[in-house]
Amino acid sequence: MPPVGAQPDGYDGHSRTTSTSSSQSQDTGNSNNILLAVPKKGRLYERVLKILDGAGLDHVRAPRLDIANCTREDVTIVFLPAADIATYVAEGNVDMGITGEDIIAESQANVDVLMKLGMGKCKLCFQAPKGTVSDPSELIGKRIVTSFPNLTKTYFDKIDPGHTTSIKYVTGSVEVAPSLGLADAVVDLVETGTTMRAAGLENVGEVMRTETVLIANPHSTHHKMIQTIHKRIKGYITATQHSMITYNCPKDKIEAASKLTPGHDSPTITLLHDERFVSITALVRTKEIPLLMDRLQEIGAQSIVAIPISNCRF
Repeated sequence: MPPVGAQPDGYDGHSRTTSTSSSQSQDTGNSNNILLAVPKKGRLYERVLKILDGAGLDHVRAPRLDIANCTREDVTIVFLPAADIATYVAEGNVDMGITGEDIIAESQANVDVLMKLGMGKCKLCFQAPKGTVSDPSELIGKRIVTSFPNLTKTYFDKIDPGHTTSIKYVTGSVEVAPSLGLADAVVDLVETGTTMRAAGLENVGEVMRTETVLIANPHSTHHKMIQTIHKRIKGYITATQHSMITYNCPKDKIEAASKLTPGHDSPTITLLHDERFVSITALVRTKEIPLLMDRLQEIGAQSIVAIPISNCRF
């Protein structure tokens, strides 16, 4: 496994007070600040910032600094390369982090996985030039290039006990290795497959499926704040996936309506001035709303309204 990358600007990895070589400096507040590591750039950066904002962890990141203090909480955000976050959390340099399951597995980091965030879903796959390989077993004794040497070695340890397969670590642009004559196949992440196909490669086997997760150091002393941040992020993620639906339902269709919209625990049923109807409100998955509206209309429901929610707790 390659060494952890350079320290983020303004953070030494150990001290809870941060500084830079320039005239700028930023104190994390005090030694009691909990440190939360997030990707400093890349495809997940903007989406992670939305999660932090939704969880009330608003902050201002100063130019050229890879740290930012939250304005209303004793939390410091540390911006790191995504590949380093699991290691920083496991070693206790930071208390929590947001990174991929693939990174955790590759670094063999001892961390607590608190929850999946429902984004960054992809597969770590064997990719070979089209028509050359149909199964990973055909790559035994061949040359493999990857940014995930540990996971690749673990895979081949099971099918190649003689260790005849060459596994070479590279960073970035893994997919070009076969065309340059450096490898017979690569092990790399596949999300949409566009990059893979553009390089003339095809998926010939899967190592693991992965998505972005929230993690914590199991030995952190910030137990209460870890739980608070976990609950906040869980509430925000749940809200982004759900809406409230409210409608007027004929009294003789309450049972049928409740089966369609059972809510989280139970739908809320309210009496109306028009005694023929009741008002029903329930939590539903946002993506199911169009179909639910069709079904509710079929049983006689009226005044059906879907309402977005910004946050929730259950």
